This record gives sequence, structure tokens and C-alpha cells, in this order.
Amino acid sequence: MLKKSFIVFLMISFLMISVGIGSVCAEDSPFVGDPEETYYMVTFVSGVDYWSTVFAGFKLAAQDLGVEAKYTGTSEYSINKHVTAFNQVVSMNPAGIATAPITPDAFVEPINQAMEAGIPVVSFASDSPRSKQISFITSDNVQEGYAAADALCEAIGGEGEVAVTENPGQNNHELRIRSFSERIEEEWPDVEVVARYATNQDTSKAYTGVQQMVQAHPNIKAVFSPEASSGMGAAKAANDLDQDIKVMCVDLNNSVLDMIKAGDMFAAIQPDTVTQGYLSMLTLYLAKHELIDPMNDWKVNPEKGPIDIPFIDNGLDVVTQENVEHFYSSKYLEAHDMKPW
Repeated sequence: MLKKSFIVFLMISFLMISVGIGSVCAEDSPFVGDPEETYYMVTFVSGVDYWSTVFAGFKLAAQDLGVEAKYTGTSEYSINKHVTAFNQVVSMNPAGIATAPITPDAFVEPINQAMEAGIPVVSFASDSPRSKQISFITSDNVQEGYAAADALCEAIGGEGEVAVTENPGQNNHELRIRSFSERIEEEWPDVEVVARYATNQDTSKAYTGVQQMVQAHPNIKAVFSPEASSGMGAAKAANDLDQDIKVMCVDLNNSVLDMIKAGDMFAAIQPDTVTQGYLSMLTLYLAKHELIDPMNDWKVNPEKGPIDIPFIDNGLDVVTQENVEHFYSSKYLEAHDMKPW
């Protein structure tokens, strides 16, 4: 796991070179990029708030480096269409690609083919660990599950029944649910996960699922969803049931923020998405220009490259009524004079 000290080192090095400290003049700095150099961010379900703030960080880094950042993807939750969108970008031979693999295994071959073609690839938010990607940048999904478990269990007084919604097959969501359950089992002996319901990020399915779970287990006090769409459906179901069921999800959009603000949802876990995008761009740039020469055998080992960072943690926050005003993407983008895409 990448240590925070290394991230700090990268940032300090970037700042020093950018301002020309020492004998390096700004125009000679390897951190002054070519405006014709284009890096892409490729996602599934394009246009959601989460991606907009990741792309904001991606663009901010591109501006600092003097290169171009572009966004594309597919509007649907479709493995085949996401892979197709990724491969279309690869065919344009960009300087680098940041993507959030919809499922891990579907992206092994596409990422490997891009890497073999000399196009560095980083994953963010969701992982493809068996691929040759140069890094995975996200908040720690295990820590997200732990944080959600602690927040919900504390909110219900440390005892009672809870439920979860699930999205089988999506690696980061599975990790969140698994760690949530493990944390409760290990640290909250008087709390029990009594029901699970697969929603596959469908708000309507989450609404139906929560109603069915509560019907089967009338004493459910809390529901955890690993993403925002299911969280919204779960919260609406809880409100319509007129029971004091605390709903918490991971990731934000304006609707989730409004629900938290109004007291219709208990809380959400928010990865630092802007930092996620910024570090994605910076890592791609370092790899493209081979700016790190590690003390290993990468120059003679075809399985290695100059950048091989298994994991970069961009941090997370617990968003509640107390701090919700600080997490509206529109306010952040306006403050930086940026458009969403």
C-alpha cells in the first residue's frame, strides 16, 4: 500500500519543479506538458455527480501540468458498452487513460492491451487488480465499510437489527458490504445484519427491497447501501414506512445531499473525489514521461514499468446534517470557475 509520505513527496516535488526551485527553469521542467497531449477519463453511467468532481480534479491537474483532459463514457450500466467506450479511446492513442472498471475481470484484457500499446492506465473508484494497470486510486473500500458500520451502530445505540443492499459483481461495492458486516460482527456484538437485497444500483429495486426486508424483519433499525442510487431508494422506502430507520450510503449526488440536509437520510460516506481525479492525472503523467526511475529491474523486466503503485488512498469523509453544505459539487465547481464536463 502506498504510504502517505510518498504522496506528500510527489506533491512537494511537483511544486518545487513547477516554480523552478534549484537549477531547473520553468520552460525546461518535465512538469510543463504539451497542450496537444490528451488524457481521457472513461466511466460507465456517465454524467453522474460523482464523476463530475473526479473529473474536476482530473482537469485541475491537467491545467497545472499544461496538458488536455477529456471525459467520455457510456450513459448505461453496461459492461459491454463500457468496454467498447474504453477501447474506442485506446484506438485514439491518448497520452493516458483513467477509468473506473464496471467489473474487475471485464477490464483485464482491455487495460492490458492499452498498456502494451504504450498507453498508461490507472483505475479509480473501482478496481481491476488482475490487470497491468499502473495504479488503483480510491478511498479504502474496507475503511468505508468500517466507517459506515461504526456510524450506523452508534446512531442506533449499539444494538438492534440492520440490513444491507448489494450489487454483486462490482468489486468496490462488494468490499464495502463485506467490511461493513465484518466490522459489526467484530466490534458491535449487540448489532446483527439480518437481511440482504440485491439492487444493482436500481433505486426502484432498493425501494422494494427495503420494504420486503422490513416486512420480514420488522425491527430493522438501519440500512446500508454501497452506492447512492440504492441509498436514495432505501431512504424513500424507510420514510414511506414511517419508521425510524437510519439509511446510509456511499457516494453523493445533489439528491443525497438534499435528503441528508432535510433529515430524510442519515448520512453518506464520500471519498475525496477531487483528490482522486487529481492523483489519477498526476500518476498518468508521471508514467507517460517516465519521471520516476525506481531502483528495480523495470528496464529489463517486461512485466514491470517505471510506475507500479498498487494503491493510492485519496481519503474519505462522513457526511451528515452538520457538514453537508461543504459537499455540493455545484458549489465547488463554481468556486473554481469550472463546468461539470
